[in-house]
Amino acid sequence: MTHVLFWDIDGTLLSTARAGVFALEAAAEEVCGRPIDLQQMQTGGLTDAQIAARVIEQACGAQADPEKVVALLRAYERHLPERLGWRQGQVLPGVEAVLDDVARRPGVVSLLLTGNTRAGAAAKLAHYGLDSRLFDGGFCADGDDRETIARRAWELAREKVDGELDAGRAFVIGDTPHDVRCARAIGVRAVAVASGPFSRSELEDSGAWLVLDALPEPKRFASLLDLPDRSQPAGARPDRA
Repeated sequence: MTHVLFWDIDGTLLSTARAGVFALEAAAEEVCGRPIDLQQMQTGGLTDAQIAARVIEQACGAQADPEKVVALLRAYERHLPERLGWRQGQVLPGVEAVLDDVARRPGVVSLLLTGNTRAGAAAKLAHYGLDSRLFDGGFCADGDDRETIARRAWELAREKVDGELDAGRAFVIGDTPHDVRCARAIGVRAVAVASGPFSRSELEDSGAWLVLDALPEPKRFASLLDLPDRSQPAGARPDRA
């Protein structure tokens, strides 16, 4: 039976040091016709569509309609690749080692489950050199909430694996209570990492199955999630005797 890991991006895999806000500001000026300072805007855990709606309300002084949300998202995607270089972001500690390790384990599939649009996610992963490790999954299409994105990611996982998915072997790995809600929406376990804007206690209160201060070294991570050993054939269970 396949294990499926659904990975959040911002605050879990990498930090852009909020460079994306520069792309939002450029998009807002393009769509709403005036400059706006969004540096203090809180975006943690929100989908790109939810962020776009808030930006429009602030920049345009009007309630966001779907057409303007889409226009702002497309402008944001155009500006994002360049703006990512305006701040010194990073891949978060332990991420590359864990991703490389789970990729070598039989019967483990890693997918994205993110509030980023597909183009926004691609820009961030490429900028930080993670695009060879992760590229497919559930993304924010125009107007989606996180639960809808989670269900789309689950259906994609069903298409990718050979056989039935076992919810007990599937995990959403993220850094916010929003990621925990995503896990709940598709009936899988949430692994919350306190590497983003939320504290360990806030993540524990959100009902996460497991809370980590940071991603541990690969063998420990695999043990916590009961992932198959590299030497085992796909579908075999680790010997816990």
